[in-house]
Amino acid sequence: MKNLDPSRARWIRARGVFLGLVLGALGANVIARSWEMQIRQGDGWRETAEKQRQRKLHVEPRRGRIVDRNDRALALTIDVPSVSLDLHDLVAGAMTPEAQAARVHDAAIRLASALALDPVELERRMSAKGRFLWVKHRVSGEEAEAVRHLANPHEEPNPIRGLGVDGEGRRYYPNRELASTLLGFVSPDGQGREGLELFFDQDLRGRAEELSGLRDRGGRLVFTDGTADRARLETEGETIELAIDQSIQFMAERELEAAVRNHEAKGGTVVVVDPSNGDVLAMASFPNYNANDYSSFDPDARRNRAIADRFEPGSVMKVFTFAGAFAAGAVAPGELINCEHGRFRIGGATIHDTHMNDLLSPKEILAKSSNIGSLKVGLRLGAERLYDVLRGFGFGEPTGIPLGGENGGVLHPKGRTWVDLETANAAFGQGIGVTSLQLAMGFAALANGGKLLEPILVRRLVDGRGQTLREWNKHVRREATTPHVARMLSDMLVAVTEPGGTAVDGAIDGYRVAGKTATAQKVDPHTGHYSADRFSASFAGYLPAENPRLVIAVTLDEPLVGHFGGELAAPVFRRVAEQSLRYLGVVPARGPARMDAPMAEAPSVAAGTKPPVAGAAESAANIGVAAASNIGPAADLGPVVPADLSASADPSKGSPNEVVVPEATGLAARDAVRVVLGAGLLPRLQGSGRLVRQEPPAGSSLPRGATVKLVLEPPS
Repeated sequence: MKNLDPSRARWIRARGVFLGLVLGALGANVIARSWEMQIRQGDGWRETAEKQRQRKLHVEPRRGRIVDRNDRALALTIDVPSVSLDLHDLVAGAMTPEAQAARVHDAAIRLASALALDPVELERRMSAKGRFLWVKHRVSGEEAEAVRHLANPHEEPNPIRGLGVDGEGRRYYPNRELASTLLGFVSPDGQGREGLELFFDQDLRGRAEELSGLRDRGGRLVFTDGTADRARLETEGETIELAIDQSIQFMAERELEAAVRNHEAKGGTVVVVDPSNGDVLAMASFPNYNANDYSSFDPDARRNRAIADRFEPGSVMKVFTFAGAFAAGAVAPGELINCEHGRFRIGGATIHDTHMNDLLSPKEILAKSSNIGSLKVGLRLGAERLYDVLRGFGFGEPTGIPLGGENGGVLHPKGRTWVDLETANAAFGQGIGVTSLQLAMGFAALANGGKLLEPILVRRLVDGRGQTLREWNKHVRREATTPHVARMLSDMLVAVTEPGGTAVDGAIDGYRVAGKTATAQKVDPHTGHYSADRFSASFAGYLPAENPRLVIAVTLDEPLVGHFGGELAAPVFRRVAEQSLRYLGVVPARGPARMDAPMAEAPSVAAGTKPPVAGAAESAANIGVAAASNIGPAADLGPVVPADLSASADPSKGSPNEVVVPEATGLAARDAVRVVLGAGLLPRLQGSGRLVRQEPPAGSSLPRGATVKLVLEPPS
């Protein structure tokens, strides 16, 4: 500066001062502005900054699960890859419409090749207005990998911009056909269709919400502080916990399908109920379908026949007729009723029995399934009281189960006068309509001592955090009958599955089974009269009779191979019950009781048809029982000799002159005598009550006609 011209030096100093003042003013302004923004306007600017850093995301909730009573999944939602495309990112940088169209065309060709799509249709969709496009839903793993390759700039010289492979929820049924008619299905738009998926659609769908998140440099959403997990828990649909037991449901469906196919039936149902609380443990319907691929099946296969189909129940209704008659005192348990030798005229019509009987007790009427005996009891009860009894057991009204499409059945209004013929028909199950679920709940009322329960299909609804939102507990709708009448009927219904009854194929070794068969003619829709070749075969019952754990109702619709309920439906009952009792750990209470010679039961027999003639062994067994009934504890009778031993002997192992001693331990004297006689041996009774020991033991080989000692003791 000293060597400079003074005037030039002054100019430089002036410029320096001026520059310093300008910089100082600018600094002061920055400081003032910063103070203004951060202190005085800080809250507003921070809110603006957050809005710029955050973006709103529309979160689609995951659909809730449907699980069985043991938390095993019956329906759940899984994430499957789907391909999306941001059309703005795809054409970003292309300055002219021609360049943008060329980029869309190139991307459509390459994507269509990777995803097996029509390139022309895909290009048309990509050219439409809008920014977001689902290219393809639910792609395979190979397709997802191919799309990622097309979008990766490190692997593809000309990557397709805007491509995304996102997880998209898909409804999945891990057990395929299991409980499909009960569960229903979900359409591609996420709407529940049929069954539980439809009835609880709003609960299962959850609620869609908009959540805020931070954007990274690439504009991708980043959740912090566990927001993603919290969003999932708070928005996902509720879990439905059913009373259904997956294992029992599987057993019921397997046995039902086998029976429908073997007997070439149109369809069938099996309902399993816990009579103590109304829990529906299984509800099987066949035909059924794979809910994962519902569009490939006929819509008729998606119908839940257990609640949607009503049918004339036939002889199973005799049980409820007698329940009302006993409660009203219209008939005594030991009274003999004239069954008119299998033929009775009423109201211009002739009612027939399959077996020609004369005097029968109520127990025998149920065991032999006499229409005439039942209608006489129904007429004594009267039309109005019979209506009240049937309505009391839940017929003619919905059960209250949380499912759409339930049929309430048919029971003519009380205000309309029933003529005698209608009353007679209703007494043995004609002229009324019921569903399989109604039938099961009616028998559950008998099994639990007379209480008609509301069926429990759903036990509770649970949110994403495991909190119970709603719960279904045992609910008694009404007292259908008295505990005394229910116990009395249980004892009578055991005779149906014992020798001489119509459902010996429903008996189970070690358990006393109470039940009733039905073989009901169906009405021909063309003629309006009962068809001669279209039937529904049913069996409903419960066990163990002394402390029921299970009620099972089985119905086969229009079987072509056979049609008797005791021959078709009772074996299904037995197989489902045997497996279910083992699964539940219910220990047998007594020895084997099942015989292998069923007595078929039918709704009607043409006039003049001769009844089946009982073999000599049956007559001898009755003689033996009559003698045994008068035996004291220390009595020791000689052998009871059948009139024609050869007529009663069944083929057995060993030589033609030898038979194997059958197992009869635990049976009553009458039944033990029948079992031994049926094997071609002579019973020698000692004592009274139930058989506790037999000499020689079961499995031994004896000459035909040899004596077997049966030691009886009174029940403890």
